[in-house]
Amino acid sequence: MSGPSAVIKAVCISEKKGEQKHPVDSIRLLPHHGIVGDAHAGDWHRQVSLLGTESVARLQKKIAFPLLPGAFAENILCEGLVLYELPVGTRLRIGSALCEVTQIGKECHADCAIRRQAGDCVMPREGIFAVVLEEGQARPGDLVEVVAEEP
Repeated sequence: MSGPSAVIKAVCISEKKGEQKHPVDSIRLLPHHGIVGDAHAGDWHRQVSLLGTESVARLQKKIAFPLLPGAFAENILCEGLVLYELPVGTRLRIGSALCEVTQIGKECHADCAIRRQAGDCVMPREGIFAVVLEEGQARPGDLVEVVAEEP
């Protein structure tokens, strides 16, 4: 059974930590690893990062240059859910993968690329992080669905 959902607008990776991510056609998510080919992959609690287009749009109104997918080092940019209101422990079907929210927001290092350029970063306030529970793939157009727990 699934609940509210969002549409994936972009999936992004970076080869090095501290860099903005760049869009790719699809991503493969693995348990105990995260996203294949992403610098933030590993057996830890922030394997996958998600951000809403609504969060990006609010900052976009304040700056003159375009905020492209991956600008905030998010792996998944989606539209339709207020991600930062989801409680830790929420399970999400991301494309065909199953993930669990582990953290809302994060401490931002002051020298991140987007903060240097824009003077602000929404990821510390509105980005969410998850671990991969079941392997799968995701691409733009797929859904991020809140998975309702069985009673």
